Amino acid sequence: MTQEAHVTQGPLTTEAGAPVADNQNSETAGVGGPVLVQDQLLLEKLAHFNRERIPERVVHARGAGAYGSFTVTADVTPYTRAAFLSEVGKETEVFLRFSTVAGNLGAADAVRDPRGFALKFYTEEGNYDLVGNNTPVFFIRDAIKFPDFIHTQKRDPYSGSQEADSVWDFWGLSPESTHQVTWLFGDRGIPASYRHMNGYGSHTYQWSNEAGEVFWVKYHFKTDQGIRNLTQAEANRIAGEDPDSHQRDLRQAIERGEFPSWTVQVQIMPAADAAMYRFNPFDLTKVWPHEDYPPLEIGRLELNRNPRNIFAEVEQSIFSPAHFVPGIGPSPDKMLQGRLFAYGDAHRYRVGINADHLPVNRPHATEARTNSRDGFLYDGRHGGAKNYEPNSFGGPQQTGRPLWQPTSVDGLTGNHATPVHAEDDDFVQAGDLYRLMSEEEKERLVAGLAGAIAPVSREDIVERAIGNFRKADADFGKRLEAAVQALRG
Repeated sequence: MTQEAHVTQGPLTTEAGAPVADNQNSETAGVGGPVLVQDQLLLEKLAHFNRERIPERVVHARGAGAYGSFTVTADVTPYTRAAFLSEVGKETEVFLRFSTVAGNLGAADAVRDPRGFALKFYTEEGNYDLVGNNTPVFFIRDAIKFPDFIHTQKRDPYSGSQEADSVWDFWGLSPESTHQVTWLFGDRGIPASYRHMNGYGSHTYQWSNEAGEVFWVKYHFKTDQGIRNLTQAEANRIAGEDPDSHQRDLRQAIERGEFPSWTVQVQIMPAADAAMYRFNPFDLTKVWPHEDYPPLEIGRLELNRNPRNIFAEVEQSIFSPAHFVPGIGPSPDKMLQGRLFAYGDAHRYRVGINADHLPVNRPHATEARTNSRDGFLYDGRHGGAKNYEPNSFGGPQQTGRPLWQPTSVDGLTGNHATPVHAEDDDFVQAGDLYRLMSEEEKERLVAGLAGAIAPVSREDIVERAIGNFRKADADFGKRLEAAVQALRG
């Protein structure tokens, strides 16, 4: 262990600071008698122990994190007025939390599952949270389907286990998932470690410059360690032998001074291009092909410091895509719009209304000045300052300048499907991804999918699942059908 241990000199005390005389034996009524209720040290310890856990994240429960820095390597001021991106060479402190999606808090790391890539920039204009994954796309494009999707990935209410019937029933009935499922069951579906995978903002975001010009952007974090993945057999072995494999690898690499890093790139689309682009640029199930908008290098991300306490700094860390800074904002992406609410609400429930006051979550390069007061774990930081605005007692005031530029809207309110552009369908990019693979990659993809589909109990669910891949590519569907039939007999 290279992390310096926190040592407190002096006697052991109670939570109130009184010295403890005996921490080995509870107080009883005579030798061998019953324990006395007046033993407040015993009661205090047991009561605290009963409350040492907070509700785990419903998704992304299993994770690891580290601190580091982001350094700007290219001039992006023509595109955004964000202060932390204002000049080449500028450094900003960051905290990055990696995670799996479906597993519970004690689940194994080496599993076939997307990886969360949640990044907090401690900027001088407030914290900016970029909450992404290790995949550039996702299973669905509308947040209203998210609870249903996650229910299929978590434990069945009757069996208590993840059920193949539920997983493939939902995916088969949600053809927009075909692209992400193809990615997930490909070679990158099980990263060898958190250090050996890319990260993506996944969603489309708005950048705006000092002149008010708007650009749509996608973030890419390309690992400098190189891509390394596990086969299913390797993952099965490692998950059984060392469930903490990814967390341990990240911590030990930083302890050795082998600081993992990523080259940061963005794809930039002028706002005027969006309406006529061949794919809906705000559809989370789609990528922007690089030949259309080549990624531009803008910076370097490095992790170089481990948290000293996992619970305080990883479990209690909170991220919300609603945490923007001037010059960066949301897009009409319907999944992103739902996450703007859901993430903050999850953390208010899990950690509490004052979660933003915790050291890992509060701004590090500026000060939060709000009129919010009280609630659980409020520390009185505001003293006697007035708690309303406007006031004439020197309180904080609004700036009058929005963080991002307004987006034009028209039409009638209603439950509208995501707009379809010229080349949009649910299968074209999944087919493109399949055809980019080598013959060996295709064989592994088909084998992985077949192994996951074969346990499904109903033939209609099997056929519907295979049918989606057949629509993506005829050869893909033909191979998968044969492989599933061989396993099902």
